[in-house]
Amino acid sequence: MPKHRIHGVTAAAALVCLAGFGPVPGGATVAAARAAGPSPAAPSRFVPGACPRTPEPVEALSDARCGFLEVPENRSHPGGRTIKLAVARIPAASAKPAADPLVFMAGGPGADTFDDIPFLVDSGLNKDRELIVMAQRGNLYDRPNLACPEIDRFNAQAVGLGYDAPRAQQLMLKAVKECRDRLTADGTDLSAYNTTENAADFADLRTALAIPRWNVYGYSYGSNLALTYLRLHPEGIRAVAIDSVTPPHDAVLPWGWSSAAEGIRTIFAACAAQPACEDRYPDLARTLTEQVRTLEAHPLTLNVPQAKGGKPVKTVLDGGALLNLIVALTPRPKDIPAALEELGHGNPERFAQARAAGSVQNVGVFAHGLTNSVACSEWAPGSSEPDVLKAGQKAFPGWPDTVLAQVPQLPFQYPVCGVWKVADRASVQRVATVSSVPALVISGTFDVKTGASWAKGVAHDLSRSTAVQIPGIGHWVVPQSPCAQRVLASFLARPTAPDTGCVDGLAPEPFTIIPK
Repeated sequence: MPKHRIHGVTAAAALVCLAGFGPVPGGATVAAARAAGPSPAAPSRFVPGACPRTPEPVEALSDARCGFLEVPENRSHPGGRTIKLAVARIPAASAKPAADPLVFMAGGPGADTFDDIPFLVDSGLNKDRELIVMAQRGNLYDRPNLACPEIDRFNAQAVGLGYDAPRAQQLMLKAVKECRDRLTADGTDLSAYNTTENAADFADLRTALAIPRWNVYGYSYGSNLALTYLRLHPEGIRAVAIDSVTPPHDAVLPWGWSSAAEGIRTIFAACAAQPACEDRYPDLARTLTEQVRTLEAHPLTLNVPQAKGGKPVKTVLDGGALLNLIVALTPRPKDIPAALEELGHGNPERFAQARAAGSVQNVGVFAHGLTNSVACSEWAPGSSEPDVLKAGQKAFPGWPDTVLAQVPQLPFQYPVCGVWKVADRASVQRVATVSSVPALVISGTFDVKTGASWAKGVAHDLSRSTAVQIPGIGHWVVPQSPCAQRVLASFLARPTAPDTGCVDGLAPEPFTIIPK
């Protein structure tokens, strides 16, 4: 599911890296065809080169080795065009690193993978072994890059519109069509940007770099990709860790509602378990329902001051916007009860500021093209707008249908898919991964995007898996939890017997209590 930025941390971008690779060992070119993968096409190869030029320096890239993996755009079309995927090899901090590197699979799909590097390094992922990062096909720094500045500009404008308003849908579909027309005019095969091809890219990368065995870590959509990779290309995988799990066989658009309900109810239950929170905010579920209904019937239109000054931002706060701010964990989970209480007493400041922040977009950075190609080929087929509404009504009975008709975080996705026009890949992608490769399954109990309970079925199919839930943590657990970092490090050292002892006794941090 769409990528979520972590609270309280600003990821830096990359420093120009001048260090190149030495000669690539034998096997640097590899046939892309594999028994379980796409049909034969041109071979893939790694080409050393400079690290990406990005707005701010990433210290870890100063001594990294970078380049591009050249792969077929569509492995089922022999002789078709080749695309280039940006790669960075970040050395281990240890003087005696393990022989098996760790390869990272980012969330999204469509987010800037290199933007995640500071989080990974701060979490110790390159402490004892080399860390390898590759931008998934279509991402920033790839060639082609499936960015959609048209959609970024719409998103900036959307804060001044109703979340589910007809005008918002009209403008969004216009932006999607403009992006699609531009990309296809350049010859991009949008149907080739899918999880199967992504997985084959990582399989080719391991072989091109002549790495006998490596470990895999993926979060959110990257967990979906990691499981697909494990299913289709198990060779050379020593261990797999997945975080904030998106199960390939369950990932359909209506699924977003059950995850949202699970995460929100867990946050509210954690408040109820803390006496001060329970006393101050005694019925959060009722408060949220009342505010969603009120705002959907009577949206607030506000002029919100910008954090860095400048002209105030026209901001519309309706029921759909409120729900989606909570799903994005803005405000932070510990502040949500206080923000709802304030909202119920006529002070929408916390939610309004979070909504207004969307008026500032990093135009041309997020690969919306990859998002739509994956969502429309893998998540949307087999369900419909009535199915989303039914799932929403089950998750939040009594809420307005206008709110429940939109997938959390993916408004108007079915009309978008009608514009995007990619092939249905549901039968190929919605397959459970059954494996005996050692696995670590990490979930956060406050995850409102990929509900923690969904990890149980995945862990059941991984016969040598260890599953942990970290209380009080939302989406993308490892960078936010020192305990999760220790568990992951222990797993990478001993995949079949990780030390999970630090999880015992963990509890959510105290919620913010405002004066009565």
